[in-house]
Amino acid sequence: MSRVPGQPAGVERPVPGSRARLPETAAVLEIRQAVRGWLGEYPSDTVAVALSGGADSLALTAAAVAEADAVDALVVDHQLQPGSDVVAADAAATALALGCRSARVLAVDVVGDGGREAAARRARYAALDEARNGLPVLLGHTLDDQAETVLLGLARGSGGRSIQGMAAWAEPWGRPLLGVRRAVTRQLCADAALTPHEDPHNTSSEFTRVRLRTEVLPLLEDVLGGGVATALARTAEQLRADGAVLDALAGELLHTAGDGATLSIETLATAPAALRRRAIRAWLLAGGAKALTGKHLHAVDELITDWRGQGGVAVGGGSAGSRLVAAREHGRLTLRRERQARRR
Repeated sequence: MSRVPGQPAGVERPVPGSRARLPETAAVLEIRQAVRGWLGEYPSDTVAVALSGGADSLALTAAAVAEADAVDALVVDHQLQPGSDVVAADAAATALALGCRSARVLAVDVVGDGGREAAARRARYAALDEARNGLPVLLGHTLDDQAETVLLGLARGSGGRSIQGMAAWAEPWGRPLLGVRRAVTRQLCADAALTPHEDPHNTSSEFTRVRLRTEVLPLLEDVLGGGVATALARTAEQLRADGAVLDALAGELLHTAGDGATLSIETLATAPAALRRRAIRAWLLAGGAKALTGKHLHAVDELITDWRGQGGVAVGGGSAGSRLVAAREHGRLTLRRERQARRR
């Protein structure tokens, strides 16, 4: 769980209205154009930027200040390393020097299941969501991050959705730099005389994403003759476009099969498998299911297409003492909470 102090640390901009002047280099112009394009597609006069102090978010903040009417910087201090509060304070000061309207440091407690990386991510997003005051939050994910995300999704083997990567806009999160290489953000920092913080976690081989970045992708680039990261990002973009169409068709199927709480087995059974499974997934999520896996969806799909009298399928999303179960009853697919017997 995350903890956002009632009065997060922050300082006011010393010279209201002042903005740092960025040099007109190729890197600066590329990133400014990416941010300008995003703001044109998803209009917003004022945005928040998640600033870690690293090169990607620092470059994004500089470009956002140049392109948006007002920018609020949100700096998350995960408190995982000695001196993290100093790093966060320095990032906030840099944001104000660049011309951000405000800069706030959000201290979080990184706890919970799933490993430190996952726990930090949950704490970070929760803090950003609570502090954004209704604004969209721009994140510094680059084309390289997108390629890594696609590879991670491919390894999970959960179908096309898992390799669609990150979207440029998934409210409230905006990612203007998905078409920009990581090297370009570092070049902007060099051109603008900005010194990014080098997080030691970004080079630690204990994290899967770091090994992808430093070992797997370079090997793929070498073996396949380059262009791998760009190709992976392009594949994700194409899959998202296809996925949007399939999601719309699955929504129509849900409307036809549904009577509110349950779904018609007959209607679902006659639908193409790709649409049926998407409809089932959307229905389960709307009913409170969480952390759905391919195994969950396959088992629920078998209640429709391979009915042998089997019992219901437990899906994530239950509460203490109960579980969420999808079942086949009287020609309908149902979703209900069942009490779990206490263990002795």
